[in-house]
Amino acid sequence: MTRCIAIALVALLTACDGGEHRDLQLELTEISKDMRGRVNPLPPVKPYTAYSYSSFDLPDPFSPGKVKLDGRSEKSQGANADVASFHQSRPKEPLEAYPLETLKMVGTLERGSSTQALVRADKALFRVKVGGYLGQNFGLVTKINSGEVILKELVQDGTGDWTERISSLQLQEAEARTK
Repeated sequence: MTRCIAIALVALLTACDGGEHRDLQLELTEISKDMRGRVNPLPPVKPYTAYSYSSFDLPDPFSPGKVKLDGRSEKSQGANADVASFHQSRPKEPLEAYPLETLKMVGTLERGSSTQALVRADKALFRVKVGGYLGQNFGLVTKINSGEVILKELVQDGTGDWTERISSLQLQEAEARTK
């Protein structure tokens, strides 16, 4: 039995000798006998040169420290810090939790000589008077007209100083008519 298996294996291996592709192998050998591979030489290795860093005493350009400008005095920088600390220490009003872009003025109320604005935040309606605060940039309401609320915001510039910016909240006429 083992003899039959051995004969079958020998017959099978002789059948797979690749005789049918022998002509392709000869032609490929004939074509490639004149071809030689060419590898370019490696570039010369440059020697390592040590670099000593001698700027340890200079300010780090990536630190978040404050940059002092030449045109500003220490007194003005201290005044800006006082303004910021005042606004951060006083109790917050409910409308200071919302960004100014999400607040909508929907109307005004007049009582005698005082005018109050009606401001919608989410689904709640708030009364705002002159001297109140709106938005997340310490926006102090300075004037209320029948069509807008004008406020003065404090924003921090790139150097860390606080600057004033005048903003307004316009009356939303379409929403005021539909509600």
